[in-house]
Amino acid sequence: MEASVHSDITASVAQELPFLRRYARALTGNQQSGDHYAAATLEAILEDLDSLRRASSVRAGLFGAFHQIWVTSGTPVEELDADNTPEATAQRRLSALTPNTREALLLHSIEGFSGQEVAEIVNVGKDEANELISIARGEMINAMKGRIMVIEDEAIIAMDISAIVEEMGHDVTGIARTRDQAVELARKDMPDMILADIQLADKSSGIDAVSHILSEMGEIPVVFITAFPERLLTGERPEPAFLITKPYTEEQVQSAVSQAMFFASTETLKA
Repeated sequence: MEASVHSDITASVAQELPFLRRYARALTGNQQSGDHYAAATLEAILEDLDSLRRASSVRAGLFGAFHQIWVTSGTPVEELDADNTPEATAQRRLSALTPNTREALLLHSIEGFSGQEVAEIVNVGKDEANELISIARGEMINAMKGRIMVIEDEAIIAMDISAIVEEMGHDVTGIARTRDQAVELARKDMPDMILADIQLADKSSGIDAVSHILSEMGEIPVVFITAFPERLLTGERPEPAFLITKPYTEEQVQSAVSQAMFFASTETLKA
């Protein structure tokens, strides 16, 4: 029986690991750093599976173990005032946030944890967890406004996404349904950020469209939307730091757009 329980927990951890890596990358703004923390978490829980048994769920226990490692490391933020790379900019902005707020917002809005689960993961009371989420949302949404290009082949979804970001105070430069349309639109009206679907109308790739645009125009923050996130979260190639799963919620779009705009990180799209 014990061996069966152990096997079930291990299988559950394996199923959740891609999403832990997504969270880690979004939190750090860097794939290499995020994967480092995710790997350290995996090593820790494999040595102490009882910690997962004590949690309300394997998923909450896994993310809770990550948080403990993240906090123990001091949630490191380097001061790189003279460096204008996306990573340095991300670190400077991170240092300005209220402690624990970004973690709480990512856990709730992107990973779908309830307020009670967020409280368990970051080891605070439920009311405090909800307050952290509220503070983070306000800090990130109000941090900056920009011009966003939408790459989406389904008209209703494209209009919905456009309405969400416009309500946040951003301008939409246009909507592209194919790779070629996206490249042409970006050349005509360079955006501050790109929000892109993966599979486009003519069977072209949103990833290819974004990669082409970035190769021509340099660093632009990107959020990808897909119905199949596990196809991108494999660890076999550079992955997007900000990824929304379809069907999405308005809150998920707001959070991811704010995160990407706030941290301006496209580093993970590079080979």
